[in-house]
Amino acid sequence: MVTTPLTPRVNTAKGLVDRTIFSNQEIYQQELEQVFGRCWMWLGHESQIPNNNDFTATYIGEDPILLTRDSKGKLHAFLNMCRHRGNRICRADEGNAPSFMCTYHGWTFATDGKLVGVPGYKEAYFEELDRSQWGLVETAHIGSYKGLVFGTWDKNAPTLEDYLGDSAWYLDLLVDRREGGSELIGGVHRWVMDFNWKFGSDNFGGDNYHVPISHGSIGLAGMNRNPRGAGMAEQGKDRFTVYAGNGHCITSGGSTAAVNPQMLNSAPQAGQEGNEYLRSYPDELKARLGEVRARQQALGIGTIFPNFTWHSSPTVRIWHPRGPFKTEIWSYCLVDKKAPAEIKNIMKRNYIMRFGPAGTMEQDDANNWSQSTTIGKSPRAQKVQLNMQMGIGHEFTNETHPGVLGHAVSETNWRGFYGWYAKMMDAPSWGSVKLDPKTTNKW
Repeated sequence: MVTTPLTPRVNTAKGLVDRTIFSNQEIYQQELEQVFGRCWMWLGHESQIPNNNDFTATYIGEDPILLTRDSKGKLHAFLNMCRHRGNRICRADEGNAPSFMCTYHGWTFATDGKLVGVPGYKEAYFEELDRSQWGLVETAHIGSYKGLVFGTWDKNAPTLEDYLGDSAWYLDLLVDRREGGSELIGGVHRWVMDFNWKFGSDNFGGDNYHVPISHGSIGLAGMNRNPRGAGMAEQGKDRFTVYAGNGHCITSGGSTAAVNPQMLNSAPQAGQEGNEYLRSYPDELKARLGEVRARQQALGIGTIFPNFTWHSSPTVRIWHPRGPFKTEIWSYCLVDKKAPAEIKNIMKRNYIMRFGPAGTMEQDDANNWSQSTTIGKSPRAQKVQLNMQMGIGHEFTNETHPGVLGHAVSETNWRGFYGWYAKMMDAPSWGSVKLDPKTTNKW
C-alpha cells in the first residue's frame, strides 16, 4: 500500500492540521490499516455477553466482528466471515448459540472459532480437509478492562494496560465507581451521519470551547450548566483538558462539590431514594478510588484512541468509519450495575434526552461536524490549514491528575490526539512506536 506521510500534515508544535486528513480517500484507506488495524479497539462490554455461548456483533473499522464468550467462558473476537467463500456467518446482532452455520454451504463454527461442521466432509472432501486450519479469523489479542472489552489485530501491539496508560485513572470513574462495576442498558442506538469519524472522536475527547456557543439554547432552557455567553473562566472552573498519552484525550472535572453536578440535572426526578444514592458517591468513591477522584466524581468526557468515547450523560459510543465522509454511530447507556432500577431509568432518560439520535445536544454537534466535512471537500478549502493553537505553551502537570493538562478551554488534548494519529499513520510497525510515559503508578 502506498502511504501518505502524515507528520508534515499535523504540526502539533504550531497547532496546525492539514484538513485533507478529513477528506482524502488514500489517507482513509491508510487509516484502516495503520490505525484500525493496529490499535486496541473497543468491541463491547462484558454485560452484553454474560453467559457462555453469548455473542454480539460489532466492527473494527470496516471489518465485521463477532464478540463471543465460548462454552467455557473465554472471550473471543472473530472476523464475521466464513472461511469457505467469505459469506457473513452470523447476521443476528446478538444472542446465544453454541455455533454459527454459514447459510451459503453450511460450514459451521463453534463460539471458540473452531470449524466443527463441513457438509460433504467424507463424500466431497474425502476427509482430506484439515479443519483445524480453517477456523474463524481471530484478533491477535483480546482483553478486558473492568468490563470494557478491547481487541487488536496486531500481534506486536503493547498490552492493553500499557496502551490505556494514564487514561485508566479517568476510566475508573466511568466503570469502577461502585461495587459491581458497570453495565450497558437499553440496547444500542445506531445511525449514520455525513461527517468524518475524527470529528466525533476529538469532540468527545473534550471541547468545552463549543459548549456555550453550540449548545447555548440548551443552557437557556435550563438543561445545561453553561448558558450562552458564559465567560471562559467560569466555563472552565475546576476542570481540565487532559492528554493522557497514546492518543487518549479527556476533559476531567476537578470539582470539590459533594454531588456530581452532571447527575444533579436529573436529581429532581430521582425521589428520596435516588437523591440518597447520588449523595452516597463520595464515601464509596473515596474508599475505592481515593480522595482526589472522590472529590472529582464526574464521569467527564473522553476518547480512547482512536474511536471509543464516553460522556457523562451517561453515554459510551463508538464512531465506526464508513469512508472519509460518513460515520456510523453506535451509542449506548452505561450505568452502575448495582444502581436501583429507578436511578438506571433516570440515567437512561438523561442519555436519550441529550445524546440519543434525537438528543438536544446531538443535533447541534452533528450539524457542525457535517458542515465541516462537507466544506472540507472543496478544492480551495483543502488548501487551508485548521487552527488547533489554543493553549500552546500553557500546558502543565500537577500532583492530582495524571497526564499533560490544559485549561478546560484549550486544545491541549486535541494536539495530543492528532500527534498520536500522525505517529501511528507513519510508523512502519509497533516496534517503531514509543508509548507515551505512564504516570498512574503514582496513584
